[in-house]
This record gives sequence, C-alpha cells and structure tokens, in this order.
Amino acid sequence: MTGDHQTLALLLFSVFIAVTLGITTWVSRDRHGSAEEFYAGGRLFSPLENGFAIAGDYMSAASFLGISGLIALYGYDGMLYSVGFLVAWLVVLLLVAELVRNCGRFTLADVVAARMAERPVRIAAGTSSVAVSVLYLVAQMVGAGSLVALLLGGTSEAARSWTVIGVGALMVIYVSLGGMRATTWIQIVKAVLLMAGTIALTVLVLLRFHGDVNNLLSTAAERSGHGLDFLAPGLRYGGDWTARLDFISLGLALVLGTAGLPHILSRFYTVPTARAARRSVVWSIGLIGSFYLMTIVLGFGAAALIGPDAVRASNASGNTAVPLLALDLGGGAGSTGGTVLFAIVAAVAFATILAVVAGITLASSASVAHDLYASLRRRHTKQYSEVTVARVAAAVIGAAAIGLGLLARDLNVAFLVGLAFAVAASANLPVLLYSLFWRKFTTRGAVWSVYGGLIPAVLLVLLSPVVSGSPEALFPGVDFQLFPLQNPGVVSIPLGFLAGWIGTVTSTEPADEARHAETEVRSLTGAGAV
Repeated sequence: MTGDHQTLALLLFSVFIAVTLGITTWVSRDRHGSAEEFYAGGRLFSPLENGFAIAGDYMSAASFLGISGLIALYGYDGMLYSVGFLVAWLVVLLLVAELVRNCGRFTLADVVAARMAERPVRIAAGTSSVAVSVLYLVAQMVGAGSLVALLLGGTSEAARSWTVIGVGALMVIYVSLGGMRATTWIQIVKAVLLMAGTIALTVLVLLRFHGDVNNLLSTAAERSGHGLDFLAPGLRYGGDWTARLDFISLGLALVLGTAGLPHILSRFYTVPTARAARRSVVWSIGLIGSFYLMTIVLGFGAAALIGPDAVRASNASGNTAVPLLALDLGGGAGSTGGTVLFAIVAAVAFATILAVVAGITLASSASVAHDLYASLRRRHTKQYSEVTVARVAAAVIGAAAIGLGLLARDLNVAFLVGLAFAVAASANLPVLLYSLFWRKFTTRGAVWSVYGGLIPAVLLVLLSPVVSGSPEALFPGVDFQLFPLQNPGVVSIPLGFLAGWIGTVTSTEPADEARHAETEVRSLTGAGAV
C-alpha cells in the first residue's frame, strides 16, 4: 500500500483510540468502584443503548473481515456463517435473554448457582467462560494482525506482532479503568461506525452493478474460476462425508453457541429490567440482521470486483477482502477516493476489533473474579476486592490472548470464532438450559454438563486438522491429528447434554425442587430479580 494509505489509516486509528480512551477516562472519574458498577455499568442503560452495544459486541472482526472473505473465496458455503450468526439471535431472544436477566446478577454462573451448591458450579462455569473468551479473543487478535499487515504492505511480521500486542494492551486499559460503562459506550460508538461503513460499501457495490444482483452473482461466479459451482453448496463443505459433517458441525455451533457466549449474556445485566433486556435484543436483531445481509453483498462484491485469487494472494484466509474491495470501489490503488475509503474501512475494522476485545475481556475477567476467585479464596487469607481481582485478571487474560493470537495469525477469523462458538454451545448452553427448564437437575449434573462439553470440545480441537497434520494448521510441521473434523460441535454439543443428564440421574443428592420453583417464578416474572 502507498504511504497515503498508511498515513490516513493510521491517523484515523489514532483518532478512534484517542476518542475511546477519552470515554474511558471520563467514565472512570465518576465511578464508585462497586462490583455492580464495574460488571454491569450500574444497570443504567436504556434498551436502545444496550441494543446498539449488544450489536457492537456481536458484530466482530469475524463478521466484518472473516465472513466476507470466506464468501469471496467459497461463495455459497461462506454464507453459512452469515446465516448461522443471524439465526442464532432468535435462539437468544426466545430461550435465554429475559430469563438470564431475571435469574443472574453478573455472570452465567449466577444463573446456575441460583439452585445448586455454589462452589463447584461457579468453578466449572467460570473455567468454561474463560476458555470460550480466550478463544474468541484470539480471533480478534488475528484480525488486527491481518489488517495492519495489509496496511503496511504485508511485509513486516514484526508489525503484525506489535499490532497484536498493542491491541492487547489497549483492551486491558479499557477494562481496568472504565469497566462495563466505558466498554458499553465504546461498543455503541463502534456499532454506529460499523453500520455506516457497511451501508456505504454495500450501496457502492450495488451501484457498480446498477442494482442488478443477478449480474453481481454471475460476475462473481465467472471470476471465481468455479463457474456456477461458486453459487451452489459444496465448494468448501461438499465432496466427502468429512466435509459434510463439518458443515453440520459448524451450523450447530453457530446457531447454538451464541446463547452460551459470556460477553453476550453479561450484556443483559446492564439494563434495569427483564423487559428492557428483551427490548434490547429486539433492537439488536434489527441491526445485526441488516448487517449480516450486507456482508453477503460485500463477499460476492469482493469476488466479482477483486477476484478470489487476488484476495487469497493478499491473505490466504481471505481476512482482507473488505479493505481491498473498499480500495477498488473508491477508484483503485493510487486514487484519492480509494485511499480515503480504504483508510476509513481499515479504521472501522480496527475499531471493531478494539471494541469487541474490550467486551470479551470484561466478561472473562468478571468470571475469574466473581466466580473463580470468590469460590476459591480462603477465609483466613488476605481478601482482595472482586473488582481488584477482575482488573488483574484482565491483564493476565490479555497476555494469554496475545500469545495465542501470535501463534494463530494465519487462520481465518470467522473460522476461529466458529471454534469459540462450538465450545460455548458444548459447555455453557446445556447447563444453562437444564438449569432454567429441568426441575430434577442437580449440582453433579451441572458440573458434569460443563466439563462433559468443555473437555471433549477442547480435546477434539487439539486433535483436529486445525492444530496439526495439514499445511494450514497451527503446527504444520507435526502430525498428531486423530479427529477428522475442523469443528467439534457435532460431537461435543450432544456430549455436554448427555453428561448433564447422566450426572443428574446418577446423583445421590436429591434435586431441590423448592429452589427450582423459586428460580422458575423469578425467571418468568422477574420477582426478586436484582
């Protein structure tokens, strides 16, 4: 890229970082340091504000960069991510949004612990939440590295590494200083910027083809080198039984995983009532739905105007398709319009990454402090406040995400998020649904459900082609691949539900039906909710 691209994009990066740090500083001045303020922003946000913040949390680098890249490379099969992420919101709205808001205070573990023995349940749910969050963070770090590598001409590995480190440092500052209130306002600003940028690009793509979507699709198919197969299922997930099972596995993970994502569940606690939580989700569905429909246009637009070969040459996983599309739509390399549009899109994508990592880091540090630390601390040792522990946890989690982000830098960000969704659907969703809807569910069932989904999901990822045994793997030089699928969801999600059922039916402890009845009334009516 030219020096103009670099200068303008870096200037816009700097402006966004300055604005968000200003928001964080402003918010941190009038906070009073309570757990409710740090974890839930004092529960002062309106449904509209929280709807924008949820959309900001959900529309990540995987959505903006990864999905469009996959559609540009694989056509129809790449659309599965758009459809999966979108349908998943209906599961959240129908099954968990209002009930979670009524039953919990700050984290997923609050909902489960309402009717179980607290300590083992909090340790299990807290461990699972941290695992999901770290996987999700890695995807955002990889997106940041890809973006800056493109901006600097793709030549400097050191620049990618320093970008990942810089993003990690910023997210720790946002969370440590501002807590949930600062993170929410950053999400709102980012959601507005992302929607504006996506709408502008979509309109420009449609104008280039004079509003003729059929022409757009046929041009994309022509340039893909696959002809009409590009517009039909099977290019990525077709052929043998392994690829088809991977397709089913990914679909399950995407549709069921959202309802188990810690940083999405924690958003429902930032509004004053359950009704406000439900209305927040309705607002966010409108924003998220329109956004994912536009990513389909951007993906096929990149295939038609840039071509899959050029996208792949820039980034093997397709993560840079949208910035390249912006460059072309603005007039091409060297043109003023191309430079400006490229810089704006790069800055919006960078803003997206920073905002999402702040939300995920806050949720995972809350799990460490509110669930793990609160459960494991001893009465006779020195006590630190939960908020202090959460700030320290944010730094530790940030360091872990930086290390893994450097390791996974050549993988597609949407694909990495698919893994996080698989772990969330395997470990968090079964225990959440059982706790809310099964009268006879016990503490042993809850613990077995979490570990019965979490351990197989993580093990299957480690033994899959993602980690070893293929040229695109994390460790391409070694081969300890035993599991043929890239996404473990089709195996690990049923195992999570099965383990919860076995743990409950073999438990010697009787289910506390009185506490279940109390939880049921509270979840459905909001009586006694915090």
